[in-house]
Amino acid sequence: MKIALLGYGKMGKTIEAIALNRGHDIVLKTSQSIASEITTADVAIDFSIPKAAFNNISNCINHNVPVISGTTGWLENYPKITALCEEKKGAFIYASNFSLGVNIFFELNKSLAKMMSTLKDYKVVIEEIHHTQKLDAPSGTAISLAEDIINNNANYNAWQLDSNTNKTIPITAKRIENVPGTHNITYNSEIDTIKLEHIAHSRQGFALGAVVAAEWLVGKTGVYTMKDVLNIG
Repeated sequence: MKIALLGYGKMGKTIEAIALNRGHDIVLKTSQSIASEITTADVAIDFSIPKAAFNNISNCINHNVPVISGTTGWLENYPKITALCEEKKGAFIYASNFSLGVNIFFELNKSLAKMMSTLKDYKVVIEEIHHTQKLDAPSGTAISLAEDIINNNANYNAWQLDSNTNKTIPITAKRIENVPGTHNITYNSEIDTIKLEHIAHSRQGFALGAVVAAEWLVGKTGVYTMKDVLNIG
């Protein structure tokens, strides 16, 4: 399989190593996709930056190249991408996190949110910790966790960074050197505390999940999620 890497930072290089180890070819390594170059690929993997992601993904879909994206911070344009994908009969996956463990964590978070919906004495908070090179805050994974709580627990209707108001889930974002990614969800009451936590030990899990998703997407049309790739939930 011929893969285009759109974004060649630390994550891109980790993806490259895993893809090569799985027998794939890397035909393009760039921050900004160019039409004449992207058509040489069977699939594209976008881990670029927020201001480049929309154009990268659009370019792939417009040129019939399946594309997955793990770039966060551009999702105000997500409806435009899904509409374009439907119009062009393209193939697209966005995930705030491609790790298998994190996607299991997402499902646990939804189940716990449902169970906690009738227990109003518990207040939920989310904390995420990442390396200092991460540009956006909160992380896309933290936002996904918060939105899943909102969709499964009527006690909350919004999330907010560094704020704690009525019916709002507060998210704390920390940036610490050499932390691949830690997320925790904590329900506090005066009596006790319930906590879910996922700690990534390296970028390997994210990168492997991205390559697996790219392999899965080739030959398909439509907009998918990691739940489709992993057949969970």
